[in-house]
Amino acid sequence: MPSWLQLMLDSFWRLFTAGVMFTLPLAVLSFIGGLALAFVVALIRLYGPQPFKGIADFYVWVIRGTPLLVQLFVIFYGLPSAGITLDAFPAALIGFILNVGAYSSEIIRGAIISVPKVQWEAAYSIGMSSPQAMRRVILPQSVFVSLPPLANSFISLIKDTSLAAVITVPEMFLAAQRIVSVTYEPLILYIEAAFIYLMFCTVLGKLQTKLEIYFRRYE
Repeated sequence: MPSWLQLMLDSFWRLFTAGVMFTLPLAVLSFIGGLALAFVVALIRLYGPQPFKGIADFYVWVIRGTPLLVQLFVIFYGLPSAGITLDAFPAALIGFILNVGAYSSEIIRGAIISVPKVQWEAAYSIGMSSPQAMRRVILPQSVFVSLPPLANSFISLIKDTSLAAVITVPEMFLAAQRIVSVTYEPLILYIEAAFIYLMFCTVLGKLQTKLEIYFRRYE
C-alpha cells in the first residue's frame, strides 16, 4: 500500500471524529443560536422603536462589515484585556452566533418584507391582531422564502468553523494541522480534511433539497 494512502487511512478516523465531536456541534449550536438572535433582530429592525432599531442596525452593520476571523480574535484574544476570559469553544460559539445572527437577520427581514401587504389586510379583516397575523399568516409564508438561503448559510457555516482552529478549538482543521506538524505531509492531510468537509456539506445539501421539497407541498 502506498505510504500516502496509509497515512490517509490512519488519519481519517481522527479527522472524522474531530468533525463529529467539534465541527458539527459548533455549527449546529451556532446556527440555532444565530437564528434565534436573527429573528429578534429582524423584528426589531422592522417594527421596533427607534432606540432599539438603531442598536440593531449598528450590530448588523458592524458584524457584516468586519471579517469573521477578526471577530473571533477580538472575542478570544482581545476580551481578556478587558478582564473577560473565555475558553476556546464558548468564544468560538459566541463569535459564530453573532455572525450568523447578523447575516440571517437580513434573510429573515427580507422574507417578511416579501409577503404582500394584502396578507396583513386579509388577516386583519378576519379579526386577527398584529401578533396573530405575524404568527399565523406572515411567518409561515416567510419560511418558503427564507429556507433556501438559510440552508445555504448553514452549509457555509460548516466550512467557516475551520476558522475556529486559530483560537485553538480542536475541530477538524486543527486536528489536520496537528497531524501535519508530526508527519510533514500537508498536501495529503489538507486534501483529506477538504474531502471530509465535502462529505458533510454534500449530505447537508441533500437534506436541504428534501426539506425544500417537503415545504413546497404546502405552497
